[in-house]
Amino acid sequence: MRNIKLTIEYDGKRYLGWQRLGDSDRTIQEKIESILTQMTNEKIEIIGSGRTDAGTHARGQVANFKTASDLSPEKMLQFLNRYLPQDIVIKEVAEASERFHARYNATGKQYSYYVWNSPIPTVFERHRSFHCPQELDWDKMQAACEKFLGTHDFIGFSALKKTKKSTTRTIEELSLTREGDMLRFRFKGDGFLYKMVRIITGTILEIGAGTMDISAIDEIFTNQVRKAAGETVPSQGLFLDAVYYH
Repeated sequence: MRNIKLTIEYDGKRYLGWQRLGDSDRTIQEKIESILTQMTNEKIEIIGSGRTDAGTHARGQVANFKTASDLSPEKMLQFLNRYLPQDIVIKEVAEASERFHARYNATGKQYSYYVWNSPIPTVFERHRSFHCPQELDWDKMQAACEKFLGTHDFIGFSALKKTKKSTTRTIEELSLTREGDMLRFRFKGDGFLYKMVRIITGTILEIGAGTMDISAIDEIFTNQVRKAAGETVPSQGLFLDAVYYH
């Protein structure tokens, strides 16, 4: 059996997220598996690097699947992009080692979150950003970004309930840039908890708007109380940019 690695780009607007659901065909996983099954005449199941929520986008999601097909990667790429919906694109098809696992072998990820920061909404970016009309303090937000760098227990900045699994993660980059009215938060780290990027972004925006003090970040790391953090910003502003492997 061959092990095939896919690099995938998608617009999540129409979908209920990455993970296959038994009662719906509106997931990224189901759409790709359906075309792969047609292509190979085998029942194909793909393994993603992780789930993305309903409405979340990806520039560099990674998945793998096993097949006995002798089609070349080039032929697979052509077939997939011919028959997949236009809002799902396979950027690369490659042979992987027998032991490659898209989820278990991942060593890090990069996400971006986009915020349209203007009193006037945008028509064209409304499905790819969160509209925040308030005036924001740039220096406070930059200082807040730095507070999240390094290794911490992020349970207070996640939607997870208490778990026996480790909730300690390392963020090596959290940068904030602005181009016109569009803000971009870029997160790079060894892994992210459920809704962690969206909650951290919401917290930084509240600090920028003056409704939360920057000291709250250290308090939440200490007390691990989710409700003390900011709102979970909506999913449409979130992009999975890349998944990293050794």
